[in-house]
Amino acid sequence: MSLIEAARAVRENAYAPYSNFKVGAALKSASGKTYQGCNVENVAYPQGTCAEAGAIAAMVAAGETSFTEIAVIADSPVPVTPCGGCRQKIFEFATADAVITLASLSGEVTTMAVADLLPGAFVKSQMERV
Repeated sequence: MSLIEAARAVRENAYAPYSNFKVGAALKSASGKTYQGCNVENVAYPQGTCAEAGAIAAMVAAGETSFTEIAVIADSPVPVTPCGGCRQKIFEFATADAVITLASLSGEVTTMAVADLLPGAFVKSQMERV
């Protein structure tokens, strides 16, 4: 199963009763394992979690801390892009050469490098003192 297919499948499990905007994500860890996540909304609307965050949390819960690919899919007119918070999360755990695949249910696909997803990312070295 491709990452887009895995993201599409888990998207069906999304809990989105408020926005009705279901999102699925699947990533391939550095070890080659696939982890999936879907968005989970909450009546306290901004307290929900994104699909990308769920996939990353599943990977970390399994003891891994980096991935080489991630795919995100939603029923949107164009491929859905991760929110700002998820872009930072993706940047934190993606390998430098990670491939980001964004897709719509209609089959439109865009791919990009992780550096293109979040130019000027906040990085650990910015927290280090001289």
